[in-house]
Amino acid sequence: MRLPVSKALITRLASFAVAGGSGFVVDATVLTLLMKLTPLGPYSARIFAIAAAMMTTFLINRTVTFGKSGRHVVHEGARYGFVALIGAGLNYAIYSALILAAPGVITPLMALVIAVGVVTVFSYLGYSRFVFNRA
Repeated sequence: MRLPVSKALITRLASFAVAGGSGFVVDATVLTLLMKLTPLGPYSARIFAIAAAMMTTFLINRTVTFGKSGRHVVHEGARYGFVALIGAGLNYAIYSALILAAPGVITPLMALVIAVGVVTVFSYLGYSRFVFNRA
């Protein structure tokens, strides 16, 4: 019986999940550390956490998940940054809205998990079609 999707797509999705999981760990770790060790609150700390996660996922997606696009790394990075910033904006908006909607009920980490889950599909489509498609 043939699968409705190719082995290559399954491998790419698994690799994307690893990149995203790694980015999530970096995001959550930086967020938690900044909130515990600095006077930054959940909103300002999240900006730095997102930046660290973005760099992590770019490196993994470029080297493992999608491979180089054939564009110059600066051009590719700019495209990645464009998609990632839109995704980060959506992620941050969802994260903030959840915390504001249920203060004391939804923790920053819970809001992070929900926001990341919602934005994952957007990110995959943007990276696979706009950033790492072959030039």
